[in-house]
Amino acid sequence: MKKEQWKRLIELNQHAQLLIKKNILYDTKEKQLRAVRQESALIRLIPNPDKDVQLEAVKRNGYAIKFIHNPDKDVQLEAVKQKGGALRFIPNPDKDVQLEAVKQDGWAIQHIPNPDKDVQLEAVRQNGNAIQFIPNPDKDVQLEAVRQNGNAIQFIPNPDKDVQMEAVRQRGRFIEHIPNPDKDVQLEAMRQDGRIIQHIPNPDKEVVLCHLLFFPKTAQLLQDPSYDLKWEEEDEERTMEEVDKRGSIYTVVDQTQHSI
Repeated sequence: MKKEQWKRLIELNQHAQLLIKKNILYDTKEKQLRAVRQESALIRLIPNPDKDVQLEAVKRNGYAIKFIHNPDKDVQLEAVKQKGGALRFIPNPDKDVQLEAVKQDGWAIQHIPNPDKDVQLEAVRQNGNAIQFIPNPDKDVQLEAVRQNGNAIQFIPNPDKDVQMEAVRQRGRFIEHIPNPDKDVQLEAMRQDGRIIQHIPNPDKEVVLCHLLFFPKTAQLLQDPSYDLKWEEEDEERTMEEVDKRGSIYTVVDQTQHSI
C-alpha cells in the first residue's frame, strides 16, 4: 500500500501501525513524546522510539518497558523505580537494577533467581513478607523481615529464639505461627495480651500463671495466700472419694427410676 493508504488505515485503527516499521501515526519526536505522556502504552505503536521517548514512557508507567526492545540500563532503572514489578520484563537485570526494583517493591525479588544477600535485605526491608520468595534466608535476613513485619515469621521454618522474640514484640498473636515457641517468647507474647494463651500449644506453667494474673478477678483471688497453686494429695483423695460416692448415688437413683 501507498503511504496515504497506510495513513488512512491507521487513522481508522491505530494498531495497524504494528504492521509496518515506518512511523505513520506518530511521525515526529514531539508527537511521540506527547503520546506517551498521555498514555505510556502507546509506545508500542512507535517503531524504534529513541531513548528520550522510552524514558518518558517508563517514568509514567514502569510496565511500559515490556513494549521496548532491548532497553538500556538507564531505561531499566527508571522503569523499576516507578514499578518494582517491571523487573519481570527485564531479562538478566544487573544488581543495580535488582536493588532499585526491590527498594520500590520487595515482592519484585520473586523475579530474581538467586538474589544475593544485599538484594535480599533490601527486599525484606521494604516488605517483610517478601522473605517467602527467598530460599534459605540467613538469620540477618530473617531478623530484618520480622522487624519490618512480624507476620513474616510464618514463612521462616525453624526460626531461632532471637527471631521469634523480634516477631512477638511487634504483636503477641504472631506466636501462633511459631511451633514450639521458647518459654521467654511465650512470656513476651503473654505480657502483651493474656488471651494469647489460646495460640500457645503446651504453655509453660509460668505462662499459665501470667495468663491468670492478666485478668483482675483471678489475679485478686491469687493474692490470697491460701491459693498457693499446689495440689494437695489429701484434697485429691477426698475429692476422688466424693466423686465415687456421688457416682454410686446416681447409679442407685437411676436404677430406682427404671424400676418404677
